[in-house]
Amino acid sequence: MKVWKGIALFAGGTLFGLWGIKMLCSKDAKKVYTHCTAGVLRAKDYVMDQATAVKENCCDIYEEAKVINEERAAKEKESEVEDEAEEIVEEVVEEAKEEKKAKTTKKASTKATTAKKSTKADTEKKDDSKAKKSAKKKEA
Repeated sequence: MKVWKGIALFAGGTLFGLWGIKMLCSKDAKKVYTHCTAGVLRAKDYVMDQATAVKENCCDIYEEAKVINEERAAKEKESEVEDEAEEIVEEVVEEAKEEKKAKTTKKASTKATTAKKSTKADTEKKDDSKAKKSAKKKEA
């Protein structure tokens, strides 16, 4: 019985396979294959169009990013130059203040020296005039 069962399954499989091959080779099946293939080709074209659009967008994004980075670098360089210029101006201003302070100190010391000299001279003049007056009084 096992033998007959095996033979029956083999015969059934063979008949089903032959019938399946006939069905797969029929005109209707070919139409189905053709429509499926056409659908796959349309999908391929759609995917390729989308891929091209994505590539173009990526290129645009890349170029815009490069421009942004160039502008940012230019601004940073400009701000560095401005910072350096500000530092130089501050240094020059500080040096000018120090020079002015030194000149002021020098003038003050010169004035003090002059004032001391004039005070001494005034004192000497007063002493001379007192001496002259006392000499005149003695003479008179």
